[in-house]
Amino acid sequence: MAPALRLLLPALLALPATTWAMAGAQGPAGGARVNICYNYGCASEGSVRVRESTLRRIGERLAAARSAGEERERLAEAVGGLYRVAATQTAIAADRAGNLLDEGADGRMDCIDHSTSTTRLLQLLEARGALRFHRVVEPARRTRLILQHFSAVIEALSVEERFERLPPGHALAGCNCTEDGLVIGEMDGDDRPGQRYVVDSWFVDNGEPAVVLPLAEWLNGGGPNVQ
Repeated sequence: MAPALRLLLPALLALPATTWAMAGAQGPAGGARVNICYNYGCASEGSVRVRESTLRRIGERLAAARSAGEERERLAEAVGGLYRVAATQTAIAADRAGNLLDEGADGRMDCIDHSTSTTRLLQLLEARGALRFHRVVEPARRTRLILQHFSAVIEALSVEERFERLPPGHALAGCNCTEDGLVIGEMDGDDRPGQRYVVDSWFVDNGEPAVVLPLAEWLNGGGPNVQ
């Protein structure tokens, strides 16, 4: 990452959550609009319309997740799908994994573009009630030698918070479960409340599922070997 670009992230990271959420404004015909950054360091931004039918389909697929781990898998696919939609309306179809494979191309995206845009996409889904097991939090930064890298981040919810996100009437009293038998109260070791995961779309070509890793693993250098 160029040194000049590193100066942009502190300002982005300092934005309050409500400011990030404003990126997913309501669009025409019940859809939504979200701003996508590209050309490194958010030098360019495009307003992308996501149709209501697309958002509904993604929401239904996420709602079918039976665990936090399954929600993360489906969320990785959802992010990839939303980037494919964005590629039909902006230049980001040219974006490739890392920074070298698309160097100089209009529509290229560095990790600042990805961490900013992916956070906006995740917040759009969260604002529509599509996340039952996680919340969206501020992007994370890792430093290795002189290089820095950034990613969007989600955090596992507590049992109480998971119940609060269920539609009215979907939780059954006395069994920690939903009306279709999903046991909300069961958690494995990776899903303790507060456990954080990166959702890193910089690692992949445009439209491919994002890479989801435990934050601690990512901070230690985890993820595909791309440059």
